[in-house]
Amino acid sequence: MNFYEVESEKAFTSKIGELVWMMNHVRSVTVEEVRYLTVEALDQREDGGNSIGALLLHTAAIEYVHQVISFEHRDLNEKEAEQWGAALTLGEDAAEAIHSRPASFYIKQLEDVRSGTLERLKEKGDEWLFEQRTWPNGLVHNPYYLWFHVMEDEINHRGQIRALVRKSKSMN
Repeated sequence: MNFYEVESEKAFTSKIGELVWMMNHVRSVTVEEVRYLTVEALDQREDGGNSIGALLLHTAAIEYVHQVISFEHRDLNEKEAEQWGAALTLGEDAAEAIHSRPASFYIKQLEDVRSGTLERLKEKGDEWLFEQRTWPNGLVHNPYYLWFHVMEDEINHRGQIRALVRKSKSMN
């Protein structure tokens, strides 16, 4: 059940707890959107776009990449890039690699990645959110922005998922 008052999740510092609450709320809505979809619905593509399954795995991949960037201060290594590559780039690579899986597969991927995020966030204090960092191209950012972007990306793709679900229902 969703509650509509932002709170600070226990086991975290105040601001990180609020961030975790928001991330968990966003995720619970996403999971409810897809929990009962068939494999066929998850694999459906509209006009060469991405399938729901690909968008879900992309959501997990984006979160994983942000774990690596924010907690380890690095980019994906070769093995990680191979594992998550199709989900990150989407398009035809994803269409070829991401299909024929039940909703439970995608939900487990989302849960496994989120579990890693939560474990790492428990180790951090609120001041960590505001640490100023600079990418090689000179752009300044902080971990707070990185995790905001994880939510922003998931919400954006959930909109695409909803449109695909509606289209699928109207065709049946």
